[in-house]
Amino acid sequence: MLEIINLHVEVEGKEILHGINLKFSPNTVHALMGPNGSGKSTLANTIMGHPKYVVTKGEILLDGENVLQMKPEERSKKGLFLSFQSPAEVSGVTISSLLRTAVNARREVPLSVMDFHALLKEKMVELKIDPSFSRRYLNHGFSGGEKKRAEMLQLMMLEPSYALLDETDSGLDVDAIKIVAEGIRQVREKKEMGIIVITHYNRFLEFLQAEAVSVMIDGKIVASGGYELAKKIENEGFGGFENAN
Repeated sequence: MLEIINLHVEVEGKEILHGINLKFSPNTVHALMGPNGSGKSTLANTIMGHPKYVVTKGEILLDGENVLQMKPEERSKKGLFLSFQSPAEVSGVTISSLLRTAVNARREVPLSVMDFHALLKEKMVELKIDPSFSRRYLNHGFSGGEKKRAEMLQLMMLEPSYALLDETDSGLDVDAIKIVAEGIRQVREKKEMGIIVITHYNRFLEFLQAEAVSVMIDGKIVASGGYELAKKIENEGFGGFENAN
């Protein structure tokens, strides 16, 4: 269980999250929806330990252990993963090199070069990615869709316990969304991974078969429910929730 308890978060002295309470379960797709500026990305970055986001009150428990004092890399090794909304470009570091280092950092017995590349090739086939992709520098000169596929390749290689996907569907066409969603489903079934999806749109959730939906407005959770909540938002927007807040 990944549990957020009464979480208050400040950025540059201004409180952005005002007492967030959420529970994310294993092997469940949980959507976090809300208008721009509602605090969704702030929550994701706080869970991963970005130093810009200061927790003033509350807890983040991963299987009962408070991760707030852990560095981002320690949280990653515990099983947390964040797919960035706008991934950074890193010249000089190939995708293959990054992934081999990251995968082996999480293993007691490192994969051999041959075993790693066999695994990487398998995952790239599943995502319908050209083999030459792994030799490119991380996100350097990538289109928006290529960046998102690189993020999903990392997810499939690392197999975290909980994956936070921050607008992974943005910049993808329908066919690419289907491929990415299928890759996520495969990892989820193998790992019983919990998926937290930050999105504005219902289509990605439909492909992922989301079971739970929470709505965030102005740094507060204002509604929670099942997939029908996402369909209501698609039809009616966030206006009714803003009035309730």
